[in-house]
Amino acid sequence: MSAAASPGLLEIADELYAVGLAEFTPTRDAKVKELKGTPLAAQVKALRKPSTAAWVLNLLVRRETEQVDQVLSVGAALREAQRSMSAGELRALTRQRRQVTAAVTTQARRLAAAEGLKVTSAVSDQVESTLTAAIVDAECGRALRSGLLVSTLSTNGWDPVDEATVAAALAAPEALGFTATAREAPAPGPPDLKVVPDPEKEAKRLRAAEERLARAAEQYDVARAAHQEWVSEVERLDARSLQLQAEIDELRRRLAELEESCDALDEEVAEAEESRDSAAAELRTAAAERDAAQAARDRLAP
Repeated sequence: MSAAASPGLLEIADELYAVGLAEFTPTRDAKVKELKGTPLAAQVKALRKPSTAAWVLNLLVRRETEQVDQVLSVGAALREAQRSMSAGELRALTRQRRQVTAAVTTQARRLAAAEGLKVTSAVSDQVESTLTAAIVDAECGRALRSGLLVSTLSTNGWDPVDEATVAAALAAPEALGFTATAREAPAPGPPDLKVVPDPEKEAKRLRAAEERLARAAEQYDVARAAHQEWVSEVERLDARSLQLQAEIDELRRRLAELEESCDALDEEVAEAEESRDSAAAELRTAAAERDAAQAARDRLAP
């Protein structure tokens, strides 16, 4: 594909990447025939068919625009908290990130199921991985919002994704910054009043059961992650409590030693005071004797 998209290419791509996954190639080829002899024909022909997970994400962007915008808002808040080093807010937003991506992934699976596509666990993981990348990295968020993904994105959870990887995940590098057109699900046709057996009844029931299981599994994963976080927090607080209790025990032991030393010192003070008082009495007696002897001498002196 050329370095710059011809006028109208992204608008055509917006239409192509909104069709069903199985319809993409024939719809694209029909468009190429329609554009035969124009500069756009080769560029449209070069548009790649999206992977299953990328198609699910493109569907999500068009059908659930508000939810995708919520994902991107959480990402902006998380990046701001990370820059400001607000630990409390960062932990809260990280939990919110996991909850939001899990919930939106579940919604994406429902949308795909409604279009007749069963989303496997592997595809679901790729969808959630891309949603996480869109939260962590603003450029990945722009790529997701374009609705022109041909492959998924991933991140280690904190570091941004390099530009080449983001560009390679798009139908065209210049699609970064494009905003997909929101589309509602096709309106159902008129009801068929002819009562006929539904040959896919059991298959539909199975799909409904699988969707319920998938939703329950997603909710379980979210609850398990939240539980594990609080288990870790309780363990940390328990360890700190034990440390403080050890410090208290040491201080109590030291206090007991000091009190014992103080009691012994009080006894020594009492004994010293008793000896002092006895010595004072002896001093008074000796002084009196000395004074009497001096007086007697004075009387005998010529």
